[in-house]
Amino acid sequence: MARKPSPSGSGSQASAPASLVPAQGESLESLRSQIDNLDRELVGLLNRRAEIATQIGRIKALENLEIWSPAREEEVLARALKMHTGPLPTETLRLIFRELMSGSRAIQQNLRVACLGPKHSYSYLASVAKFGHSVEHVPVASIAAVFEEVHRRHVQFGLVPLENSTDGRIADTLEMFARLPGLKIRAEVRLRIRHCLIGKGEWGQVRRVYSKAQALSQCRHWLSKNLPDAQLIEVVSTGAAAEFAEREPYAAAVASRQAAEAHGLRLLVENIEDSRHNVTRFAVIAQQDEQPTGRDKTTIMVSLPHHSGSLAKAIEPFATCDVNMTWIESFPTAENPPDRDPTYLFFIDVDGHVQDEPVKKALDILRKRADRLEILGSYPRSDCVEG
Repeated sequence: MARKPSPSGSGSQASAPASLVPAQGESLESLRSQIDNLDRELVGLLNRRAEIATQIGRIKALENLEIWSPAREEEVLARALKMHTGPLPTETLRLIFRELMSGSRAIQQNLRVACLGPKHSYSYLASVAKFGHSVEHVPVASIAAVFEEVHRRHVQFGLVPLENSTDGRIADTLEMFARLPGLKIRAEVRLRIRHCLIGKGEWGQVRRVYSKAQALSQCRHWLSKNLPDAQLIEVVSTGAAAEFAEREPYAAAVASRQAAEAHGLRLLVENIEDSRHNVTRFAVIAQQDEQPTGRDKTTIMVSLPHHSGSLAKAIEPFATCDVNMTWIESFPTAENPPDRDPTYLFFIDVDGHVQDEPVKKALDILRKRADRLEILGSYPRSDCVEG
């Protein structure tokens, strides 16, 4: 691998920004004393904030309201980032507030979130990115199992991959929405995916590469160029791939940096994904709907008559009602007989909440033209985050 250049672009040390140069007369001891005083204030303020959050939790319990409100948390985070002027990195501030809200929730109620495991899979990292560490993350063996855990009320929430910017739809997730349409999408997580080649030995010794099918596909050009003779083996998740790489000689995994750290594996090569903008969108599923926020999207599932022009006629109300359609995927229905042309379900995202009048009007028209229409959820749009 090429050696990373120095931060300044040359061998000399870059000068510190003017705002970080100590004031005249300030000693190390006096600056540390200021830090100590600020830390005392911070601890007091953080605990005071947690006390108020606890009072809010009691009110929610009396009014039979849910503890977790993705819309409110997005609002709090957006406000904090808007006020932020540095020099603390923006991502650091986001992580601080994420864990602050996660810890405050945990005081009020123990939340359980099912995701495709084991730990340090990308689904697990997306779950942490949305809920923080102060919830019980429940890794399960399949996407279907995530849906079943939520459906049977063993957990309050589940997190499943919906689409990837490189490979498109996640078929297992769409199939489960077709089977259990009663579950609702409450939120989304757009996670920047950075794949690493991880293992115990040297790069040149790798004979087998384990990973989830989608991860291998997202790195297929890099793998074919740099490990043309290695056997690519699909497993249930990138976390499971790391477990194989830990146990087997001459094996590696395509997985996250966190998986390498957890299993004591070496980072052989970082950022091997073929696209620099590799993002997976995850859906948080639950039993309940989400209220409007003014910054929402709605996901629907629709089955249409099997004749010419049915799709064009079905989506026409969105244009008529000035509703922007942002995503559409087709998926074959389970009832397709072998002697007939297949019929398809269509999964569609539109801007706006189902309670917004333009969206409501467009869906009312669409419902009359469709064989089946399911509202899978209206929920806040989210920004892309790092895992």
